[in-house]
Amino acid sequence: MSLRLVRIGWVIARHRLDTLVPLERLPWWMRGLMWFSPLRLFPLGSRSRGERLRLALEALGPIFVKFGQMLSTRRDLLPADIADELKRLQDQVPPFPGDAAAARVEKELEMTLAEAFASFEREPLASASIAQVHAARLHSGEDVVVKIIRPGISRVMRQDMGLMYQVAKLLAKVPDARRLRPVEVIRDYEATLFDELDLYKEAANTSQLKRNFKDSPLMYVPAIYWAFTRRRVMVQERIHGVPVAHIDTLVAHGTNLKILAERGVEIFFTQVFRDNFFHADMHPGNIFVNCNDGESPQYVAIDCGIVGSLTREDQDYLARNLLAFFRQDYYEVAALHIESGWVGENTRANEFAAAIRTVCEPILEKPLKDISFGQVLLGLFQTARRFNMEVQPQLVLLQKTLLNIEGLGRQLYPDLDLWSTAKPFLERWMKERTGPRGLWDSIKRQAPELSTQLPELPVLAHQALSRMEYGHRQRQRQVDAVSDMRHHMSRQNKRQHRLRLGLIVLAVALAWQPLSSWATGQDWPVLAAAAMGLLLLAW
Repeated sequence: MSLRLVRIGWVIARHRLDTLVPLERLPWWMRGLMWFSPLRLFPLGSRSRGERLRLALEALGPIFVKFGQMLSTRRDLLPADIADELKRLQDQVPPFPGDAAAARVEKELEMTLAEAFASFEREPLASASIAQVHAARLHSGEDVVVKIIRPGISRVMRQDMGLMYQVAKLLAKVPDARRLRPVEVIRDYEATLFDELDLYKEAANTSQLKRNFKDSPLMYVPAIYWAFTRRRVMVQERIHGVPVAHIDTLVAHGTNLKILAERGVEIFFTQVFRDNFFHADMHPGNIFVNCNDGESPQYVAIDCGIVGSLTREDQDYLARNLLAFFRQDYYEVAALHIESGWVGENTRANEFAAAIRTVCEPILEKPLKDISFGQVLLGLFQTARRFNMEVQPQLVLLQKTLLNIEGLGRQLYPDLDLWSTAKPFLERWMKERTGPRGLWDSIKRQAPELSTQLPELPVLAHQALSRMEYGHRQRQRQVDAVSDMRHHMSRQNKRQHRLRLGLIVLAVALAWQPLSSWATGQDWPVLAAAAMGLLLLAW
């Protein structure tokens, strides 16, 4: 672990990443520390700041490359020169040797390349952070691509995840950072990231996404060749399209960029709400466009290694929250956050709504096309700090995907109105979910389970009635036992009362007349009282 930290420090120093820090935004004492930093001893070189950042991320490995890929989609948040360099991380990461790729394919498939393919190109088509892709042709004539996991990548990723866990645990001890639930977020990120190392999972995800968009004009998903797919190697249908980041080429093909951008938003919300299964790594390197019909462009999605889904409860809360934001109904947003448990139950909805309004109103008062979802999220995080709102790890992947989609849409069509494009879809989905059709779909979904339980209903009802009768008898026995105890205690109390009364009467008689004078028969009333006292004692 310490060696990995040393390497990270060395890469930061060698590429002088300290020069990316905006000194003018730092307090004076931090500017002084930066000025006397030993990093300044390293030469700056002739490379641009964007190139130095890209090379550093490449040198640090897949987790850092993933971070750079995500940043590359947000040109609205980055300077143009840095965004242009980071875009190369999407499919132009330095490849590993073709001979090593061929050897891994033969080892995984347990056959020679000649037995598996009619042809196999050792020069990769594209190379990314975790795998690279080679063109090939099957003996049956289909053109395919062969995806191969980088050798030794698992070890590096585990080292980096260990560092991230250490940082997360330190953050978890800071009160202001604890609500961000850093350990849980890193744990979810680890699970999704390591899923990419198992190409069986990616192949299964691809098949599911292909079924969801079968015959859809919105998106096409290439087929998987399962006979040639293993954990470290996957063979997939080769597609021919224009990379979505090549805007000039799309324009040259007569592509309607406005429709293309709006369809990207529709695809995202369709995956999240209709299918509850969304491609969570939709950076431009994984998206192509079929431009055969410029007025009806179709997306082509590859690399389904990271996918996400939500619970039905999270789906409902998310849709209702987004609709409330579209309507600027801040009280509804606050109430939903309290109802879902995202903030404490003792939070006052009106106070929370006022805080959200104060932060978001300046943003939402802009023209819709100028509103960034990233800005809204940032505003929410600022508000969340005051009310100790905890980050929901299950939504982090979704938020990252939505930021990618918005960034991609704004590259294609800068005037994209994410809000007005999404609002009709969400309203229609909510209406279908809560209306008669939603009720009928729920019944149909539960019908198989109900059909298996219906024949058992008489037995279950008899068992329930038997349990009720047994419980009733038990309760009656308990009531009878308590009644007997009360009766016995009442009798004991009466007997003790008589005993005390007898003693009192006898004591009074003895005090009234000495025992030696009773034999004379005088004062017979006193004698009668003494006899009564003795009788009470004997009873």
